[in-house]
Amino acid sequence: MLKDHANVMSLFLQVGEVVGRKKLQKMIYIAKKLDMPFSERYTFHMFGPYSEELSLRMEELCNLGFMTETREDKGNYYQYRYQLSESGRRFLELYQFEQPDVRELAARLNEQSSRFLELVSTLLYFEELPREEVEEKVFTLKRKQNYREEEIDQAYDFIGVLKESVSK
Repeated sequence: MLKDHANVMSLFLQVGEVVGRKKLQKMIYIAKKLDMPFSERYTFHMFGPYSEELSLRMEELCNLGFMTETREDKGNYYQYRYQLSESGRRFLELYQFEQPDVRELAARLNEQSSRFLELVSTLLYFEELPREEVEEKVFTLKRKQNYREEEIDQAYDFIGVLKESVSK
């Protein structure tokens, strides 16, 4: 159990701040799909792959004081910012968990928009299907996002770059 919490905390130790719950969900999902040691189970949800386990884990980490969550009122929605707290840093140092090096991957993911990561994670969720079927699912399930062919091509290119970088 603590190992799973430590893996999530380690991501923040390496990347710093993550802005947005959706972005965090997609970052962990994509890292998991690239064989990083995250254990959260995901199902397909309105915004793509979603893990109730990750939501609960983040809530626990915040309640324990290992993570900080800042809520910003953006008018018609709230945006959440997450960072590792000083207590979280000390915990990771004290218990010396073997932590995966996700610095480069997490930085690449964190600089992308939530919308783009939603597309990337959706493509990865359906990666066992032929590309034409995946695109059809994107255009059907993600109709409100209005993804274009060029964006899907960019997302597939991005996935290729990510897979190449983690295989080195």
